[in-house]
Parts: sequence; structure tokens; C-alpha cells
Amino acid sequence: MNHRTNDTRLPMLGITAYSGTGKTTLLKQVIPLLRQQLIRVGLIKHTHHNMDVDKPGKDSYELRKAGATQTLVASQQRWALMTETPDLPALDLHDLASRFDANSLDLILIEGFKQEPIPKIALYRDGLNHTVDEILDPYVIAIASDITLATSLPQLNINRPEQVATFIAEWLKKQKSSSTDGIKTITGTIP
Repeated sequence: MNHRTNDTRLPMLGITAYSGTGKTTLLKQVIPLLRQQLIRVGLIKHTHHNMDVDKPGKDSYELRKAGATQTLVASQQRWALMTETPDLPALDLHDLASRFDANSLDLILIEGFKQEPIPKIALYRDGLNHTVDEILDPYVIAIASDITLATSLPQLNINRPEQVATFIAEWLKKQKSSSTDGIKTITGTIP
């Protein structure tokens, strides 16, 4: 069952790396830089842990544990929707992304989901017992690293978040202009 209320597709950009590389650390620096450029960012973070955003003893937790399939907790500052998904065979990134309000975002950054066929920036740090080739796939559009690598992909300095944010902003502009060009082309062919 498709719950999409809005078929507008938001550009998704993955930030992929092995554990310990600094994905979250970099994103905590890049997101405010993108906000300064008036880019509204959504984030999907994959975790391998059995996470729970609620706390035992809270009313919302107890009501959800009583059997509510979906629980929405709201305050004046924010709201959160928790959905129980024990019967899902696997996470579907595009279904998760469709839950965002496309009218309030320009971009969804994805932390994790290494195997997804979406554009990605691969993060690599020297000395973490992995080779750069292990994180490359056909969807990697750039590499942010602490060393110079032998690759034809654009290279960014992982220790310069402003450089990564600038690359993302330029990539997003290209995505928007290519989708606008496609609309003009289609519209132009209709008599």
C-alpha cells in the first residue's frame, strides 16, 4: 500500500563509509553550512541497532507498546511519527523518503544504506583497515578523504566540511536544472 501524499521526488544523496570514518561528525558540520545557503535538508540515518526513540514509562511508549501501529507524539516545537514495522522484509529507502514533506525540503541526505543505487559521496580515511575500492560502486560521485587518492572521481577534503557542502550545493543545483530542463522538454512537445 502506497501512503504517498506527494509524488514530488526529492533529490537523495548518500554519505557512505565504514564505521569509524566520521559520517555523523561530517554531517553535523555540513548540514549547518547547507542551511546557510538556504538549502532545506532532510536526513535518513540507517542503524543496525534495535532503536527506539521513545522511553519506557512515558505515556506514548506505553500506548505504543499496548498495540498502536502508529503513534504520533506532538509538541509546539516538533512532532514525531513512530510506525511499527516488524513484518517488513527489508527497509525500502524510497518508501522512507516518500514520508518526508517535499514542500519543506530541497534535499534528503542519507547516512548509511551503502548498497542503495543512489548518488553518493564516499568517505575514506587512511589507516582504518579498509581500502578505498571497498566503498566504491557505480553510484559514487565523489570521494571525501584525508589523503589524495588515485581516482578520476572528484576528491574532497574530509576535514574541510565547507568544501563538501559546496560540492553538495553545486550537485543539487545540477539536479534541479536537469529536472527543470526535462519538464521544459516534455512541455514543449505537447501541442
